[in-house]
Amino acid sequence: MAAGLGVSNNINFMDFIPTNQPFENQYPKLVRDNIPQIIKDKTGTEPEVKILENDEEFLKYLLKKLVEEAKELEQSTEVGNTEEELADVLEIIETILKLKNWTMADIAKIQTEKRTNNGGFEKKILMLKKPQ
Repeated sequence: MAAGLGVSNNINFMDFIPTNQPFENQYPKLVRDNIPQIIKDKTGTEPEVKILENDEEFLKYLLKKLVEEAKELEQSTEVGNTEEELADVLEIIETILKLKNWTMADIAKIQTEKRTNNGGFEKKILMLKKPQ
């Protein structure tokens, strides 16, 4: 079981444990809805926040958050929280879908087309150099 995670075979409860990676400490950044209250409860200090009302700006910060979470996912095998990081990535993807009025079925159709045309990753092919 990873430190700070209530994980056995099932995901139960997860505490946020910062890793202090540079990408985690870049502000302003999008946070989950309950994070400001959690910070206030733990520190007694209310963080300075802004509610994004413009969908274009919200999408910009969602995409930045997706990159942040992808970096955390990349490091997750060392930390032992891959399922948690995948869940964070999926949360952002689902939020983007809702914002854009797209469905998972819409994206799955494009995914299938791309897999048909370009293949998937089942063969585990690693290209060693850019072709000349």
